[in-house]
Amino acid sequence: MSDNPYGNPYGGGFGQQTVGQGPSQAPAQRQPAASQPGGLQGLGASAAVSDADLIKETTTAKFAADVVQESRRQPVLVDFWAPWCGPCKQLTPILEKAVRAAGGKVKLVKMNIDQHPAIAGQLGVQSIPAVFAFVGGQPVDGFMGALPESEVAAFIQRLTAGQPGNEDPIGEALEQANALLAAGDVGDAAQLFGAILQHEPGHAGAAAGLAECYLQTGDAVRAEAVIDQVPADKAEDPAVAAVRTKLKLQQEIAKLGDPVQLQARLEGNADDHQARFDLALIANAKGDRQTAAGHLLEIMRRDRSFGEDAARLKLLEFFAAWGPTDPATKEARRRLSSLLFS
Repeated sequence: MSDNPYGNPYGGGFGQQTVGQGPSQAPAQRQPAASQPGGLQGLGASAAVSDADLIKETTTAKFAADVVQESRRQPVLVDFWAPWCGPCKQLTPILEKAVRAAGGKVKLVKMNIDQHPAIAGQLGVQSIPAVFAFVGGQPVDGFMGALPESEVAAFIQRLTAGQPGNEDPIGEALEQANALLAAGDVGDAAQLFGAILQHEPGHAGAAAGLAECYLQTGDAVRAEAVIDQVPADKAEDPAVAAVRTKLKLQQEIAKLGDPVQLQARLEGNADDHQARFDLALIANAKGDRQTAAGHLLEIMRRDRSFGEDAARLKLLEFFAAWGPTDPATKEARRRLSSLLFS
């Protein structure tokens, strides 16, 4: 027996659970809706759609129409690539095949960052290939690197899981666990994340969720241990990356000074950007995301060159940690765009 839902290595956890060798031994009270994941059968269920409708190149000028507006009809994948990028050449045909297989439930828009660098820069793309998923006019998910075909297909299935014809019990269980976590029910969320991991060991979303449970109880050591168990080919999953960013931010905050003294410095000199920067990190650690973003945006307004664009880069880290659908992320992205392009 182990009291950790992710297995034996860490000890301790959120209640007693049986750690088995396969899906059949997942905890009986916390199993997803079906005994086995639904697979990838839903990707080919829709009627045939022409390549011209599903796959296209775009430009900076056409991005709003091709991606933002189009994503209000169905999810749109944006593939940031360049002609010199070897992994891009591996990933693009895999993406195209998976999008065709989805039969109209998702579209693919390709953007050459050599010819059109502005959008990639605004979204914080630092390496390619990079794929962003837009839904309802907003970036909601993504990945970097040339993933294998099975991983790309699974990514698209997760993205389209709410559309008719898709059955994804693992996805439904993950959504339920995340809802429990958002509602503050950390114990039940951890149990469900653990059950998912017993059905599908190494599941990136469930591992990230379980690590988040540990973070919310103040146990950063176990959170890091869970994330370290994620397989290398899933290490760049957005949910896993978000937890890694949170862990990094916590380590940074531990090295900061007294917030009262920092505030006094700022009141004495509004251009003390280092004090404002440190206060942004402290505000984020306390969960005050609007204040954190506000400090960084104010630094950018006063002096973009501070710390070699440190405020913008840190804000992008915050976005990764908060997630693309968080209200603070959406508001700060809007204000960031106004600063950058006004």
